[in-house]
Amino acid sequence: MKQYLELCQRIVDEGTWIENKRTGKRCLTVINAELNYNVGDNEFPMITTRKSYWKAAIAELLGYIRGYDNAADFRSIGCNTWNANANDNDAWLNNPHRKGEDDMGRVYGVQGRSWAKPDGGFVDQLKKLVDDLSNGIDDRGEILSFYNPGEFHMGCLRPCMHTHTFSLLGDTLYLTSYQRSCDVPLGLNFNQVQVFVLLALIAQITGNKAGRAYHKIVNAHIYEDQLELMRDEQLKRKPFASPKLIINPKIKSLEDLETWVTMDDFEIEGYECHPPIAYPFSV
Repeated sequence: MKQYLELCQRIVDEGTWIENKRTGKRCLTVINAELNYNVGDNEFPMITTRKSYWKAAIAELLGYIRGYDNAADFRSIGCNTWNANANDNDAWLNNPHRKGEDDMGRVYGVQGRSWAKPDGGFVDQLKKLVDDLSNGIDDRGEILSFYNPGEFHMGCLRPCMHTHTFSLLGDTLYLTSYQRSCDVPLGLNFNQVQVFVLLALIAQITGNKAGRAYHKIVNAHIYEDQLELMRDEQLKRKPFASPKLIINPKIKSLEDLETWVTMDDFEIEGYECHPPIAYPFSV
């Protein structure tokens, strides 16, 4: 919470107003934010100065791991975050690559599980790194990237959180995650939860200990219609202690994550928070 609140205050105090063409709104913006999470000691980074919808964040991550490309699939596991980008984005609705209602195109997990090779076939980045890490291998290229400029035109949204690099030191696994753009009031806690859970899950299924997760954000911003709620409400609330994340220990493999895992396999212990804040969402 301290890191999160310090970033929010930094944007309010030092941010520069930037016009965003996609949304037609101004953003109060800073460049270069760095956060880190102690996954090994289970200091789960959930926001406590407002209600955090952690289940949807983990469900979205699970959809990425499974390579989902359809908003209906995300809804089926408890995540509604792709409904608007799949169905209410005018540019995507008029894109000839869109296959129909709820189609997202070749975004996020699709790239992570089936990156198209120019000579034919696909690369499963996630399986490669899970296989390596399960065998104690770190070739300094244990990278999961969703950022494929050659196929941006084939998806509804460029990835914001775009690359995850795993590093194995002995039997301790670390994660460095890179994000090009972040809606701090709405999106950041989703991203924090996902970075934490991604390291926790990959460590668990590869038989390694979890270390720290490092979260690097290039462009961190607050939209103009969010600023008053952030400055006058959320930043004036006193945070509570961090909760703990409980993951079903029966999850042992990538196949488990692909097949039977649901939100019932994740629990939060000791979460106390202030009431929700209805921040506007920009498509």
